[in-house]
Amino acid sequence: MEIPNRLSSQPFEVELKRSSSPESLHRVHAVICDSKGRVLMKSGKSDYETFIRSSQKPFQALPFISSGAADQMNCGDRGIAISCSSHSGEASHAREAFRILWNAKVDVDKLQCPIPKNCTSPLEHNCSGKHAAFLATCKKMGWPIDTYLKGDHPLQIEIVRRIADLLSLPVDELISARDDCGAPTLRLQLSQMALLYAHLAGSKIAELEKVSRSIISHPELIAGNNKFDTELIKRSHGQLVSKGGAEGIQCISKVGEGMGIAIKVEDGSKRAKHAVALHLLRQLEWLTPTALQELEEKILMVSPGVELQVNGELRFQER
Repeated sequence: MEIPNRLSSQPFEVELKRSSSPESLHRVHAVICDSKGRVLMKSGKSDYETFIRSSQKPFQALPFISSGAADQMNCGDRGIAISCSSHSGEASHAREAFRILWNAKVDVDKLQCPIPKNCTSPLEHNCSGKHAAFLATCKKMGWPIDTYLKGDHPLQIEIVRRIADLLSLPVDELISARDDCGAPTLRLQLSQMALLYAHLAGSKIAELEKVSRSIISHPELIAGNNKFDTELIKRSHGQLVSKGGAEGIQCISKVGEGMGIAIKVEDGSKRAKHAVALHLLRQLEWLTPTALQELEEKILMVSPGVELQVNGELRFQER
């Protein structure tokens, strides 16, 4: 990998050009951390604070595993994968979430995620796997079912405790707010998100290893066909874990190396976070040129005469 010069770090700029003329501009912050929490490289602010949104899901699944609920419900890797997913509501996704509830003997109407527009069941919501795992965990532990999304519920307290432990922070330093699906989501620095993903890919913690293995084994459940996370994981051949979140959040980790990437687009653009993610993967040489080209053609589809241009690069952290 070519080593960049030590210069002050500026955010990436993703420029959309139409017939070579600038039309839109996105500012993007990115950081790479190791499992000791050291910022290795960055572009922009490593301490940029924002909500982690759905990139939190692999860590929200930890009580599902540690409580023994996943094993008791005979969920296997597929059940753990769907609990971490932001799926596209395909029949296979809804069935997997339903299977968790069926094995836990919990009615579907206990799901508190919304019913998506033009759909008929909350099982079709992109967070249904996470909510099903929440309910199965509550059933196993004897915790209240109806209030499982409340911040003071034992399940949510345990999730925050586990994340605080991974970040080596006191629990009361973590700030949460309601995500669109109703579950709490944490406000973190980008470097803290990258640290979580460094742990996910390189941790000796058994539950994290199970989460990582499940995501890699079943990428089709994490998002869906032609979706960024699914297509990236497939093409990494077991090397990368990828999980995006709303409002321009993208997190990626390299398995076995204890390194995590966190990306935030200031204006929340999805196209910009995907463009920067592929730009970083090229710079880091974490994917083959062929895989990168395939992803660009599949994910960064724009109209004829329109192109996305990423300006900037990750630079080593100045000491």
